[in-house]
Amino acid sequence: MSENFSERLEAVEQRIASACENAGREREDITLLAVSKTKPPEAVREAVDCGLRLFGENKVQEAQSKVSMCPTGLEWHLIGHLQSNKAKLAANLFQMIHTVDSLKILQALENHANTTLPVLLQVNIAGEGGKYGMKPEEVAGVIEAANQMSKCEVHGLMVIPPFSPDPEKTRVHFSNLRKLRDQLQEETGTPLPELSMGMSHDLEVAIEEGSTWVRIGTDLFGKR
Repeated sequence: MSENFSERLEAVEQRIASACENAGREREDITLLAVSKTKPPEAVREAVDCGLRLFGENKVQEAQSKVSMCPTGLEWHLIGHLQSNKAKLAANLFQMIHTVDSLKILQALENHANTTLPVLLQVNIAGEGGKYGMKPEEVAGVIEAANQMSKCEVHGLMVIPPFSPDPEKTRVHFSNLRKLRDQLQEETGTPLPELSMGMSHDLEVAIEEGSTWVRIGTDLFGKR
């Protein structure tokens, strides 16, 4: 891996562009979220110097201390598990929450947000024991509840599939999330344009299966 951030970013962009071409999609349909978790503000500034403005963090408290030390005008997204006791802080620190995994968390964010807050619902599409995310059959009810809220807006779904070194083995989970999204749009009448799925090792498969957000950390910032 190159030591130069701009070269690493170019390599990721080439992979995204190639995946879009293979899938018959437009590059502008995919948003690159730079996952800066555990990385210092200096690394974020380097990324900003290369034109990036969207950053993903795993932990609310880490982000709280980091955001103020980074350039202004950036957009911060939470991509890690959110506990209800951190909802007040998260609702006003992040511009989007990718990991709403229960109605309880959604209600906590609604109670504390001071402005419109886009969220994605995290689904445990593989039914893994001990993993975060709603069961597929729970999602429709949460969307219906969100439709009665004034601040939280559900924009789509998110998944963290079981890890496999072979990206092809994650394809079925990405495909199933897309199918669930399509089904939920029809059932609830709610537009759900966003699918947050795909990371450094499997972004091509995710894009081929309909991802609109790829969450890239390692291939941009190096190993943690």
